[in-house]
Amino acid sequence: MENTIKVVIPTDFSVQGEYAYIMVKNLAEKLAMEITFLHVLSVPDTVTLNADGTISTCGEIDVRFVEKQKEMAERKLADLQTAHGDSIKTALVFGKPTTGIIEFAESNHFDMIVMGTKGSSGLKERIVGSSAQVVARKSKVPVLSLMCDRSNFDLKKIVLVHNFEENENQGLNLLNKFIVSFGTEVHLLQITDRQDHDAIKANMQKFAKNNDIENFEMHIIKDADVENGVIHFNQMNNMDMVCVGTHGTGGFFHSSSAERLINHMYKPVISYRIK
Repeated sequence: MENTIKVVIPTDFSVQGEYAYIMVKNLAEKLAMEITFLHVLSVPDTVTLNADGTISTCGEIDVRFVEKQKEMAERKLADLQTAHGDSIKTALVFGKPTTGIIEFAESNHFDMIVMGTKGSSGLKERIVGSSAQVVARKSKVPVLSLMCDRSNFDLKKIVLVHNFEENENQGLNLLNKFIVSFGTEVHLLQITDRQDHDAIKANMQKFAKNNDIENFEMHIIKDADVENGVIHFNQMNNMDMVCVGTHGTGGFFHSSSAERLINHMYKPVISYRIK
C-alpha cells in the first residue's frame, strides 16, 4: 500500500526491542505500518553471509561456530514472529551492528528506524555513544528512539526543536503523517540567547509553511544549551515526543544536540537528517 509506513526495529532480543515494538504498535493504531524485526549478527568483515544462506570466512574463524550463532538468532527471530503474528517480517544480516542497521534500512527503503535504547553517559558517551545515537548520526532514514515502555503512549503534543534560520523544506513527510493521524499539537521551539524574537518567529512561520505544518505554537527560550532547554521546556509543558534534526556530525568527544537528547531524554525522540 502506498501510504503504508515501512518500519524496521533492530533487536538484540533484549527488552529494549520490545519497547520499540510496543511504540510501533501504538502508532499502528492510526497509521498503516509494515514492521520488520532486524538482527545484525556481529561478525568481522571477513565473515560473509552469501545469497544462498551459506557462510564464508577467511579461514581463521570456525564456520561451525558462526553457523550456530546464526541458527540461534534465526530461532529467536522466529519466536518474535510467533509472538507478534505472521504479518511481522524478520531479517538477519551479518556485520557491525550500527552499520548493518543503517545499510539495511537505506537499501530497503524503510521510512523509519525504531530503536529502544539504554542511553549512555560519561566517558562511554563521549567516545562511542549508544547504538541509537550512532545510527541517528549516520542514517538518512528518520530514527525514533525511546528508553522505556510506552504502552499508554498517545501523541497529543510534539515539540520540534530547530534553528529556524534553516527554514527550507526538510522532507518531514513522516512527521506530517503523525500530526494528521493523531491530531497532534505542534510546538516549534528554538533555544537561543538572541533578542530579535520577531525575526525568529518569522523564520518559524517560513519553516512551518515550507514543511506543511499548519497548526502550531511558537516558543523561544534561553537556556544553558539545547539539551537543557528541551528538558526544561518539557518539564513545563509535558510533551509526548521530541522531534529534532541533526547535521550528521559527531563522533569522538563530540555529539550533537540530537544525540545528547537521545541518550538523556526519557520522552521518545525522533531525529531526522537536516537538509
